[in-house]
Amino acid sequence: MAGPGTQCGGVRRLPRSAVLRTALLVALLVAGGVVALLVDVPGVRTLHGWLDSLGAPGWAALVLGLALATLAPIPRTALSVLCGVLAGFWGGLALALASGVLGALVGFALARSLGRETVTRLAGPRLARADELLASRGAVAVLLGRLIPITPFTLVSYAGGLSGIPLRSYLLGSAVGLVPGTVLHVTIGATVGAAGDGPVLLLSLVPLGFALVALLLVRRWHVRRPGAPAEET
Repeated sequence: MAGPGTQCGGVRRLPRSAVLRTALLVALLVAGGVVALLVDVPGVRTLHGWLDSLGAPGWAALVLGLALATLAPIPRTALSVLCGVLAGFWGGLALALASGVLGALVGFALARSLGRETVTRLAGPRLARADELLASRGAVAVLLGRLIPITPFTLVSYAGGLSGIPLRSYLLGSAVGLVPGTVLHVTIGATVGAAGDGPVLLLSLVPLGFALVALLLVRRWHVRRPGAPAEET
């Protein structure tokens, strides 16, 4: 049985490159928090002016900016509502989902490339058992993480990168899990941006209903899939 000395030796055996990469990841997280606290967000009118003057490149830059914002401790709910205010329902939905999936991918890539080796060496066999489970059920784990409103977006992204979940499963769980909440929040933003235009709200309820139905179908599949625990009656 390995004792405390073995664990300390494992820490000392960490390659210098792994330590430096992990330190860089921590520095990026701290920098993101500082930027989120200190940088003033432009107003809606200012953003509209930029988008009108820049055209398509402005919208592409907005997608990139929103994706980078998800790497900081900024509530993604607020970002999705902003997308609805700026671009209406359908445009805002495309904007929010594209930036959300891109941000999820960037967060995953940062954690996987900068922190995965350190976590693997420190956790040892315990992480190997968790990775084996995530290899088969990783998409469901990420899906549930994205669906739970109180789970920070950045936490799921970085945890996915630090774990051994395959990229394909992570992206699938993220893309599907982002839809229901994004539809709801973009609907709110589009309704506010329409300044009381009733038909906008009514039309927004249609895709919201589809999103809720999809969520129920995913839950039923999760319960009935082979090996899933039976529900108590």
